[in-house]
Amino acid sequence: MAAFHHTPLDRFISGADKALRVIAGVASASRPTPALRADDGQLSEAEQRHSAGLMRVNHVGEVCAQALYNSQGRFAKTERMRAQFEQAGREEEDHLAWTAQRLEELGSHTSVLNPLFYAGAYALGTVAAVLGDARSLGFVVETERQVEAHLASHLDKLPAQDAKSRAIVEQMRIDEIEHGAAAQALGAAQTPAPVRAVMSVMGKVMTSTAYYI
Repeated sequence: MAAFHHTPLDRFISGADKALRVIAGVASASRPTPALRADDGQLSEAEQRHSAGLMRVNHVGEVCAQALYNSQGRFAKTERMRAQFEQAGREEEDHLAWTAQRLEELGSHTSVLNPLFYAGAYALGTVAAVLGDARSLGFVVETERQVEAHLASHLDKLPAQDAKSRAIVEQMRIDEIEHGAAAQALGAAQTPAPVRAVMSVMGKVMTSTAYYI
């Protein structure tokens, strides 16, 4: 049987479908949430709001990750790279589902700005992909490095008794390190320092906003 080749229209339709599902909060995890392994500690009202704010930030980060991988996969130069971004996106969807579930458990909500965050991340991913696969992979490496540092800081900020949120964040951190290493192994080019600085500033704007809304 002949192999099926996706046309640009096929990829556009697939990308649009993924975008709508992510923005609508429709995500399915292939792995059970790490929160199942943790006890449900007692949180005060203030601690619950704080945990929810941090997990909302993490959920937004996963919305952005989906946008990045969708755009980078769509505009990748080779089928091998498209397959790599598609695989990484599927793995990141676990994080999207886990954080959404935890937000619901905490009696909170995902960010109302998710459509805006998705659009911005998709545009960045498109630019990275147009610059070539090596630059695109380098963008992944730097993104995952900054995300890993951000998740590590959340492990310090989450209430000690919120073991469920902490279990989710720790597994996410491990996965992000692996994704960055995989991109590096595929031949990532180093991201220029000015671009890294801009990415850091944009990340801080996103996290400070998503914590509240």
